[in-house]
Amino acid sequence: MKPNVLHIIDSFEQGGTERQAAQLVRLLHEGGRYRAHLACLNNRGILRDEVERLGLGEIAEYPLTSFYDRNFLRQVRRLARFLKQQEISVVHTHDFYTNIFGMMASRLARTPARIASKRETEGFRTTAQKRVERYAFGLAHAVITNAEAVKNQLIKEGVRAEKLVTVYNGLDMLRVAPQTGLEREAMLALLKLPPEERKAQRRFVTIVANLQHAVKDHPTFLRAAARVHERVPEAAFVIAGEGRLMDELRALASELGIERDTFFIGRCQHVAELLAVSEVCVLSSQAEGFSNSILEYMAAARPVVATDVGGAREAIEEGKTGYLVSAGDDEAMAARIISLLLDSERAQEMGERGRRIIEEKFSCEAQLERTQNLYERLLSGSKRVASPKVVDVRRESV
Repeated sequence: MKPNVLHIIDSFEQGGTERQAAQLVRLLHEGGRYRAHLACLNNRGILRDEVERLGLGEIAEYPLTSFYDRNFLRQVRRLARFLKQQEISVVHTHDFYTNIFGMMASRLARTPARIASKRETEGFRTTAQKRVERYAFGLAHAVITNAEAVKNQLIKEGVRAEKLVTVYNGLDMLRVAPQTGLEREAMLALLKLPPEERKAQRRFVTIVANLQHAVKDHPTFLRAAARVHERVPEAAFVIAGEGRLMDELRALASELGIERDTFFIGRCQHVAELLAVSEVCVLSSQAEGFSNSILEYMAAARPVVATDVGGAREAIEEGKTGYLVSAGDDEAMAARIISLLLDSERAQEMGERGRRIIEEKFSCEAQLERTQNLYERLLSGSKRVASPKVVDVRRESV
């Protein structure tokens, strides 16, 4: 009989973590070696329809309001009962909240293999949150990181190295394949750019990152954009993403004098078409785990200029597939973007090399193989985990 694997995600919003989790569940389901199940903390989000088409059965929801109220304990017990009833062999969680919830419930149910995940380096969690998450890691048999940079950070924070396994994000190449036969103007229409921009000889510089968190540091991108526009007046800048910082960033673009050259297109449903019309793609984050956007840029054969944070240098070959700059250095970022816009032949060569690297190193097949190998190792070996000291989360806000 196939082992049952339960993946737990926070929601079905189209974030990098959620999309990677949904993709992995699909790969496991199609691979046939495991019977995949899925649960969530909140069932909202546009990815739900995509997942439901897989026919996995009921997707249980475990809504949480706090880590230290009666509802949390009730949901933990409810999940533990489900794990026992369905004879779940592997519980695999994907982010901060599901790590804590899923590891506690699966420990209570004595699930044979418990796997947490860490997909970010510094800059995302408070000291209290890190403390509680380390408790969850203590309950896990393994912790998956999506970059060596994340793994090394956890080792510095005291997580045992033997628990940590790096599994790089996998990229479905079809995600960056634009609809066949579309001309440039049609692609720009899909992106809802103004009609006058669709026929203009614009040279698009693009960033794909949510506008919800300041850690993505769009202001550095905009300051770099202003410098680029001075040197390359036909350059235009596309910001794909949505979030609470939208109005603030629009105001900054106006202050910098590039409001007519900067296009905020919101959540992008046509990533392939966007990347197809972009000449240079950028990531300006102050901190990252391993950026899905970088993989998409490279898979679309676009040169990348990114801040040297998280696992960026594990994907980008400096000077060969793109450039790395220090976080917050808009001057260096602008200089690299300008150099690529002024040397289109070199930019194209770098993009093509990046695509080959994605195909060789960051494929869905590689992601699935490494994940399944971990499952098999944990299910076949000894996985006793000492009970960690109980953390009283009521004393600190998490």
